[in-house]
Amino acid sequence: MHRAAVVIPARFNSRRFPGKPLATLKGKSLIQHVYEQASAAKLINAVFVATDNERIFDTVTGFGGKAFMTSSSHACGTDRVAEAAKHIDCDIIINVQGDEPFIKPEMIDETVRLLDDEKASMSTLARKIANLEEILSPNVVKVVMDDEGFALYFSRSPIPYYRDEWADLNNITLTSSHVVVFRHIGIYGFKKNALINFSKTRQSELETVERLEQLRAISCGMKIKVKETHYDAFGIDTIDDLKRAEEWLNLYS
Repeated sequence: MHRAAVVIPARFNSRRFPGKPLATLKGKSLIQHVYEQASAAKLINAVFVATDNERIFDTVTGFGGKAFMTSSSHACGTDRVAEAAKHIDCDIIINVQGDEPFIKPEMIDETVRLLDDEKASMSTLARKIANLEEILSPNVVKVVMDDEGFALYFSRSPIPYYRDEWADLNNITLTSSHVVVFRHIGIYGFKKNALINFSKTRQSELETVERLEQLRAISCGMKIKVKETHYDAFGIDTIDDLKRAEEWLNLYS
């Protein structure tokens, strides 16, 4: 039995970047980059890809990886991960996004350790935001936590809202030392039973409004433990992102 396994959801028909998992970066597919990073995590016993596409399945098995074919009807990546998880003998499932080629193995280990808390059903990471553009961007998900480090809410809006400093959202600053906003990093850990139960739960109104599946978990009372990480990663959402990643690797590798 594995204590912890990574499952990487990978679908072919991305709206903004069709075929994204098979796009190449420095001669390797994005999905291979993610798979190799996940395999380097010390607390992970096995890594799998969950996909609905035979080309992705064949690519993964072709480089020696393990993959599951899953339904094409899943509404979100977590539901795809849950289908695969039913076939994995483990206690913990870590959902690592298939478009995160720079995910650090240490980040995966951090996510596993958070689930040592008996009260936690899920775990994830966050990092302090250092610039206003990210605070205001609806593409950057923000999170607020309680005093024990459990998520209170996730939003595409700036949270918490600093009323005195931000009377005008068109003219806000980060000059005040007590203004702290956390960006959510989209890696999720689940206790396996919690993941299976989550996948059986209907979408909540908040999830539908914000288009954030983690709000379904909060709505149904699941406790999400959050840790501030000093590591960073960025996903490949568009072809332009891929080009920038290639340029970055050419410069620093």
